[in-house]
Amino acid sequence: MKLTVLLRSLLAATSLSFSLPQMAAAQSTTLKFGHYGPTSDPVHAGALRFKEVVEAGSNGLIKVDVFPSEQLGAGGKMIEGTILGTVDINVTGNPFYGGVVPEMSAIDIPFLFRSPEHAYKVIDGPIGKELLAKLEAKGLKGLGFWEIGFRNLTNSKRAITKPDDLKGMKLRTTPNPMHQEAFKIWGANPTPLPISETYLALQTGTVDGQENPVVHIAKLKFQEVQKYMSLTRHAFTAAPIVMNLAKFNTLSKDQQELLVRAAAEGAKAERKMNHEEEASSLAAIKKAGVQVLENIDTAPFRAAAYDKVRTMYTSKHGAQIIDKIDQLR
Repeated sequence: MKLTVLLRSLLAATSLSFSLPQMAAAQSTTLKFGHYGPTSDPVHAGALRFKEVVEAGSNGLIKVDVFPSEQLGAGGKMIEGTILGTVDINVTGNPFYGGVVPEMSAIDIPFLFRSPEHAYKVIDGPIGKELLAKLEAKGLKGLGFWEIGFRNLTNSKRAITKPDDLKGMKLRTTPNPMHQEAFKIWGANPTPLPISETYLALQTGTVDGQENPVVHIAKLKFQEVQKYMSLTRHAFTAAPIVMNLAKFNTLSKDQQELLVRAAAEGAKAERKMNHEEEASSLAAIKKAGVQVLENIDTAPFRAAAYDKVRTMYTSKHGAQIIDKIDQLR
């Protein structure tokens, strides 16, 4: 009788030891996903697509709560939160990673990319993966790259058609050294601000202008507080989708692969909306009374700044990444 009881106890213990990993794998989790844009912005469409793919692919075991409009922090603060684990996933502009992984600033050099296709070859290919891998030393997992797009100038002072027109103008820029150096070369006074504070700064005259892609400008309603817009397309801004590495490592391999796939699906949704809404966004900006200069000769802007900013980067980080980008043209 005692032997029978002992055998039953051993079998129960063995059964429990097998079931514990399965129970752990089946535990549900909720991910806090923060981004910079309003709910009308393409980045929010991408976030909702990411949420849809993750929740469906995990059979509801992984939930995604999306927080738009910098609710979880502005730019660098949201990245800091992701490093600390108070934010699970974030999407913000690549320029904010200059202080985290300086090598990532390579893709922020003005006039580096000649087309969206060139940019996508870089950020979606081996170069992009190489840059994202550098985040792991900082406690972050790069899931992929989304986009903000090609940047253009707006201001409330005068039409900008050449670098000299920027002299003395106070412009909201990102904190990225590549962007700031270019605007200094062009004679402007670059003033980093969170995007959530930019509308008020433009409205009150704290800054004279700013630079962002057309769709982003329209969604943030900057046309209400600006008079001029120049389609300079002077820099392309990628937007990494990044996760807390420790949190990522708690997930199963299948779940990790699901998040990477969902990030790619989110990128498709975001880019599609970005491209589809560019024309209507430009029309909305014009309708608001903004004078739009569409045929800007950007050669003088590039001639003045490109080599100097490129040298600024390569002197600190070498030319390997930039040379690889050039080879993809």
